[in-house]
Amino acid sequence: MADPIRRLVQELARLPGIGEKSATRLAFHLIRGNRQQIQDLAQALLDVTDKIRLCSVCMTMTEADPCSMCTDPRRDAETICVVASPSDLIAIDRGGHFRGRFHVLHGLLSPLEGIGPDDLRLAELVRRLGGDPPVREVIIATSPSVDGEATAMYIARTLKPLGVKVSRIATGLPVGGELEYSDQATIARALAGRATM
Repeated sequence: MADPIRRLVQELARLPGIGEKSATRLAFHLIRGNRQQIQDLAQALLDVTDKIRLCSVCMTMTEADPCSMCTDPRRDAETICVVASPSDLIAIDRGGHFRGRFHVLHGLLSPLEGIGPDDLRLAELVRRLGGDPPVREVIIATSPSVDGEATAMYIARTLKPLGVKVSRIATGLPVGGELEYSDQATIARALAGRATM
């Protein structure tokens, strides 16, 4: 492989979820593409790095500060959904079922990786609670992983003394999932979080 191609493959392989085979496939796709497509991609990457910053309210990535979600008067300012990353925010908002506001932590507590409370956007969340109107409920929507659970418990312990209702998204069996293929922890959570019909 020529040096520019090898370098492109190496750079693409640094992206999350892209291994060397996928990076090679992407590199050759780009090489076969027309020059304008490559220039458009390069410009989009430069624009993102130059124009995107954190929203001063919810900490998501945005071009305008505050972001469009924080300035949308149709969103319930008294309910905040806390997520680990901007991609989690997009996943929840895409469904259209949550009409409150968001707060992005930019990570999860992970003592093994040296990530503590000061490394997350928790202080900004606490500051938002006394706003106008005051926040009534904080919904913690972190993943049900060890780090996600630890983060959820830490947030709950921090916020409950401040008089705000703290809730956690439900976990359990996915729609269309089969019981026989589910692990015991998932089944236990589904049973514990059961709802009356």
